[in-house]
Amino acid sequence: MKRATQQSGFTIVSAIFILVVLAALGAFILVVSTTQQIGSAYDVQGARAYQAARAGIEWGIYQTWSSSPAGRAGAAACTSTTLAFAGTTLHEFRVTVSCVATPDPAGMGGPTVFTVIAVACNRPNLDGSCSDANGNANSASAGSFGYIERRVTVTI
Repeated sequence: MKRATQQSGFTIVSAIFILVVLAALGAFILVVSTTQQIGSAYDVQGARAYQAARAGIEWGIYQTWSSSPAGRAGAAACTSTTLAFAGTTLHEFRVTVSCVATPDPAGMGGPTVFTVIAVACNRPNLDGSCSDANGNANSASAGSFGYIERRVTVTI
């Protein structure tokens, strides 16, 4: 009597299939985890940029309103500058603060209206500012990986 030959190899095919599925699952988890961590880092940087822009607004308001004893500054007090935060947790950011003085928008001889704009970014232009002369975003860095910018505008 002849013995029947046993078939083998099904176990190895199953093992390879399971390994491939587990490797794909591991890669998927890695991608999701990395994306989540990058998103969280962007959230933190966005909050820091917002705080830097708010600091720029506070500085601009102070400069505008502190130059006159009566608290009403003239158009000469409305200046533009770039701030740096060396030695602080906001050291990665530069803030471009600009101010526009509009004498009584209604034309009735009322007070001057000031618009203070602060733009904070983590990759300033070569001149250290966060926006170009027209107030447009930093075109060299905008849209690049890791670029964060926040703009805050206040009218007083």
